[in-house]
Amino acid sequence: MIRDFGAIALCILLAYLVAIAASVDGVFFSGIPIILLCAIVSFSTHWMIAAPSLITSSEKYFDFTGMVATLLVVLTAMFALLSSEAQVSIRSVFVASFVSVWTLRLGIFLYKRIVKAGEDIRFRDIKKSLPKFLMTWTLSALWVFLTTVNAITLIALNPLEPIGIFFIMGALLWLLGFGFEVIADRQKKYFSEQPKNEGRFITQGLWSVSRHPNYFGEIILWAGIAIISLPFLSGWQYVTLVSPVFVFLLLTRISGLPFLEDKAEKKWGEDKDYIEYKKRTPILVPFFGKKNQ
Repeated sequence: MIRDFGAIALCILLAYLVAIAASVDGVFFSGIPIILLCAIVSFSTHWMIAAPSLITSSEKYFDFTGMVATLLVVLTAMFALLSSEAQVSIRSVFVASFVSVWTLRLGIFLYKRIVKAGEDIRFRDIKKSLPKFLMTWTLSALWVFLTTVNAITLIALNPLEPIGIFFIMGALLWLLGFGFEVIADRQKKYFSEQPKNEGRFITQGLWSVSRHPNYFGEIILWAGIAIISLPFLSGWQYVTLVSPVFVFLLLTRISGLPFLEDKAEKKWGEDKDYIEYKKRTPILVPFFGKKNQ
């Protein structure tokens, strides 16, 4: 229990320090730095929706809450920008749209999936402990803030300079990553819905060149936004480049690949076809990297 509440306090402190470091001079709303306000919105949204979920021990709205919080964070940044009566830059509009489209698509996809499955097995043990379950919701609030902090900082900076090479490169990378994630999710969904594929693993489409193409797509789309922001960051604002790094570490070291690879190993570890699939297919980056990790 003490460790869980300590983790909650650490999440709040980390979000506060990053928000203060990223703050943009003169961009406030009701006297609060806009980046800090976005952090407050993320944590408040998670805790409000967590309350009934904690009472009922339900994880049904966990991923949905992440979507709602992300949308509110982006809307908060855009509303503060519009309330300042400043001319809104094309970069701010595009980045806000990129993040909104991504979270709407992923949030609805994950919500439909858990409704169909009935439960998220990741929470089977976690939700038995109230402090641990609350800590998980708080971690999600931190995830939303750290993932979006680079984007909302760029929105707040509101650079009016003409479109340049960094924007073009970043936007193209975002489109590539988003496309990878969407196509990979749809391919796996279609595969799993076929009765003949029950109990089998997917090796088709993008899954033939990467064991986790959806995660690869998500990592590079956030890298795309970071590239768009690069020419305009200064001083401590470079700390916001933690966004793509955080996404990478989360998906490859914490709750993404380790969990799924372990699950697959337990299910198909003795299957000769799966062993061969692992040997010939990179774990993340298509066509590159150590394959059997």
